[in-house]
Amino acid sequence: MKILKERSRIYKGQEYYKFKVNLPEVKLDAAKLKEGDELECIAEKNQLILRKIEKS
Repeated sequence: MKILKERSRIYKGQEYYKFKVNLPEVKLDAAKLKEGDELECIAEKNQLILRKIEKS
């Protein structure tokens, strides 16, 4: 897996970027995640933790 940087827009001469990660389908299946799930991200040194947001 790699982190991908993509320019999303240019506004008043300033470039804005978004970052994407392609996840293998087997990893999503193992985590019981699917397309469209909302996730929260916890950032710590050298790691990102993704967790599904439970809707009540």
